Amino acid sequence: MANTTSDARSLLIVEDDPGITSQLRWCLEEYSLIFARDRSEAIAALRRQEPAVVLQDLGLPPDAEGTDEGFAALREILELVPNTKVIVVTGNADRDNALKAIANGAFDFCQKPVDVEMLKLLVARAFRIAELETELERRRQSSSSSPLEGLLATDPAMLQVCRIIEKVAPANVNVLILGESGTGKELLSRAIHDLSPRKDQKFQAINCAAIPEQLLESELFGYERGAYTGAVKQTLGKVELADGGTLFLDEIGDMPMSLQSKLLRFLQSKVIERVGGRTEIPVDVRVVAATNQNLEALITQQRFRQDLFFRLAEVTVNVPPLRDRRADIVALANLYLHKFAALHKRHKRGFSEDATNAMMAHSWPGNVRELENKVKSAVLLADDAWINSTDLGLKATGSDDLPLNLREVRTDADRTAVQRALAVASGSVSKAADLLGISRPTLYDLMERLGITANER
Repeated sequence: MANTTSDARSLLIVEDDPGITSQLRWCLEEYSLIFARDRSEAIAALRRQEPAVVLQDLGLPPDAEGTDEGFAALREILELVPNTKVIVVTGNADRDNALKAIANGAFDFCQKPVDVEMLKLLVARAFRIAELETELERRRQSSSSSPLEGLLATDPAMLQVCRIIEKVAPANVNVLILGESGTGKELLSRAIHDLSPRKDQKFQAINCAAIPEQLLESELFGYERGAYTGAVKQTLGKVELADGGTLFLDEIGDMPMSLQSKLLRFLQSKVIERVGGRTEIPVDVRVVAATNQNLEALITQQRFRQDLFFRLAEVTVNVPPLRDRRADIVALANLYLHKFAALHKRHKRGFSEDATNAMMAHSWPGNVRELENKVKSAVLLADDAWINSTDLGLKATGSDDLPLNLREVRTDADRTAVQRALAVASGSVSKAADLLGISRPTLYDLMERLGITANER
């Protein structure tokens, strides 16, 4: 269910104490308030009006002195409308239940006696993030046909890579993509093709490390009938098949030296000869190459031709490993969670707090591919709706690694919100400020405090 425009500023307050209800009615009068005294009234109101934010006491009747009914209400609210931002109200110094509520999907918490100014700040931020998520979803749906659709980037380093791809794609230049295994180099190469004038022509990919040396030349340049035993018919190679389009040479660092000279000749002359043939065949292709190896080191070791390197690297794109783009980890994990849950028809609501902390602490040697595989496995094997660190096969972090105070929790939330807003706004601080509902100077101050920079176009 999606929030309608009329409900965008609706706030559901679940509280049975008339005195607190009266106080909240006064301090939150700027919102469209809906009141419920218990779980059944709260669920009925949620079904009718679907508010973006819920402020809920954990001590609800008939268990007003305990928290079982409050947690049951929290679970039911999030099952009905998973995107609802639920702020729970806990007893004074009741940190354990507050953290438990966050682990169960609550957006934030506040403690009794309620600090009115702090509560207003919490509610305002909850609405801002709800509005930002709605805008992100709207933008995602409106750009579903974008060639960069498969690239999710909120971290500034990866956003810069996307901008380079968008700038270089229309130009007819060769591109070399450098990055560790699993960082998405082929996805970037396809984006270059899809954003180029060659998008309606073929995209041909070949993995130079996956094909035996004696067969790689035939795969690249094709062969004539009778060129060798078993060559019973003329066969076109990847280069010729890509004529007019894009040729992607993956793991170019593993190409044998003997074949590097033939590839260099093709790049210089734009003609090929099939194996066993004598006719020069003109071919017009754009070459995108990728490797996880250090080509400069290979050149020093005389295992890669320097002249070929310069031909391939007319533009070089360096893809950062996932460990250096921490802002993308949870966002990517949630993307894969929804993808695989829908594909395999599993009801999964999200990641527990220990799962999120474990993902952020993990070094991800396999990068995005490792993250995708772990989430896919967890979706299939997890028993509960909330995926934990064990389901992901990750080491749980100790409680000492968790934020110990509300200020740290809010700082992390602010950093995530600002990074997402800048991602949607393509680095424009003015647009990001509008999305967050704050002024541009305020956003600049916030970015300076959080150590965030924007790469405006």
